Amino acid sequence: MIRPIFRLSVCLLGCAIAAMWVWPSAAETTDAPNTDAPNVEAKTPNPAPVFDSDVPRLDPVDAPEPEKLDAAIQRGIDFLVKRQNPKGSWGSARRTKGLNIYAPVPGSHHAFRTGVTSLCVSALIQSDDQRDEVKMAIDSGEKWLLNRLPKLRRADSRALYNNWGHIYAVRALTDLYRRAEGNEEKQDQLRELVEQQIGMLSRYECLDGGWCYYDSGFGGTKRPSGSTIGFVTAAGLVSLADAKSIGVSIPDKMVHRAKKSLVRQRLPDFSYAYGEYFKYYPAHPINRPGGSLGRSQVCNLAMYLWEDEKTTVPVMRTWLDRLFARNGWLGMGRKRPIPHESWCAVAGYFYYYGHYYAAQCIELLPEEERPYYRNHMAATLLPLQEKNGCWWDFPLYDYHQQYGTAMALMSLYPCREPVEKPVEKE
Repeated sequence: MIRPIFRLSVCLLGCAIAAMWVWPSAAETTDAPNTDAPNVEAKTPNPAPVFDSDVPRLDPVDAPEPEKLDAAIQRGIDFLVKRQNPKGSWGSARRTKGLNIYAPVPGSHHAFRTGVTSLCVSALIQSDDQRDEVKMAIDSGEKWLLNRLPKLRRADSRALYNNWGHIYAVRALTDLYRRAEGNEEKQDQLRELVEQQIGMLSRYECLDGGWCYYDSGFGGTKRPSGSTIGFVTAAGLVSLADAKSIGVSIPDKMVHRAKKSLVRQRLPDFSYAYGEYFKYYPAHPINRPGGSLGRSQVCNLAMYLWEDEKTTVPVMRTWLDRLFARNGWLGMGRKRPIPHESWCAVAGYFYYYGHYYAAQCIELLPEEERPYYRNHMAATLLPLQEKNGCWWDFPLYDYHQQYGTAMALMSLYPCREPVEKPVEKE
């Protein structure tokens, strides 16, 4: 979500150490995802998919105990309900560390609060928790969004964090639309606001298509003139696909330009450049599989949803395998206070972001393959829950625990599907 602040000496030293320590083999970093997946008969109720590929793949793990999973999810929901602001939003500009990211006031925090509130509303709706306090929290969040969204603008000529607000607001509004089934007046109001938010995305679309969060171009231009950022663009496309599912008309040309931008940033192995300005440095660590691990999930998801012929189920499967087998690349960046100071220039805020979109990729796989990945998702995220019930990955004013918890919860909800444990070998 934040523009990388590269400390060249630190990155070079870190990458050199990483290369000697845990850098993947050439086969693992250059292979294109295999598209010929044999149909292997399952020997257990939860087998590891078997494909002809050199990409690392973990052995199956047991499904989480339903009681422990449900308890963790409820603790996360309770955290969100308790941390909601009195007027219905989530998050604040309170400082969490001495060094914080560039965020001109007040517009940046309007954007952060809008994006985080949208994620929290979606997380509570998708929880299907019927307790009165949860319903009240959703209603309060909805009221806040309906009042504040039409006013959201960029902070200044360079800071476009508002794009995150528009992107996640579109998803939250579509969730609210489905929740309002049977109330045509409310649905019409929500649909109108979805269309208004898509109009704002059109206003802040980059000249080359897609979206960014920081205009590194000339600055001060009416339309952002800087580099398109791939993972912002992909998140936007995913939200637009969600809006399309409720019947909202999406501008074809806007989608086409965004997809073309992602294609320009895509490497042969489906790693993605951090942004268009990085496409001239394809071997930079942040563009390699380890650096792209938290971003390829959303890019693959977006391109698949919008029917890119090269982005297939085997592509998503390959990158899910990478996510869980090479999770340490993201894990080493989690909770580090400076963006991009970890190996392969990974920033902490890609951790739950990457898993959130990976969970959506899992649900597009063949049904028989999903339990394997859901179980790995639960095994990865459940141990990371904090004592107060939240999840967080990057200290960001007072927004990080809220967005981290919302993303973690939405990653874990599909894991509640009943799955038999693997048969133990004799």
